Amino acid sequence: MKPRISVITLGVDDLEKSLQFYRDGLGLPTEGIVGREFEHGAVAFFDLQSGLKLAIWNRKDIAFDTNMRQAPPSPTEFTIGHNVSSKEEADLVIKQVEKAGAVITVPPHETFWGGYSAYFQDPDGHLWEVVWNPDWEFTE
Repeated sequence: MKPRISVITLGVDDLEKSLQFYRDGLGLPTEGIVGREFEHGAVAFFDLQSGLKLAIWNRKDIAFDTNMRQAPPSPTEFTIGHNVSSKEEADLVIKQVEKAGAVITVPPHETFWGGYSAYFQDPDGHLWEVVWNPDWEFTE
């Protein structure tokens, strides 16, 4: 398999609330909810970097589409890492997401490996890490 991951989809319980969080609170670009004309098709896509997209889709619709029983959500299944270029940027991002309604589970702090990190949960409990790694360089 070649590494061609182009969409990360998060299951959500309230599509409108999650849209507001990611679009209005975090400022991620989107065309809004599309696919409402299809019974299980309402979804929103957010443009990230280099063609990568974040999608939010109702959990019940993911269960239908995959022919699986909808299970209770678990925030510790995975995390999404948002890497930043400095400790100061990490602090700014955490302030922004908190204002948008995120739950800060771990405030910004020095890490054991020499970086700087914090965790927050979106409205559906998905865990995000905001992290500065002094060994990584960023080009915008």
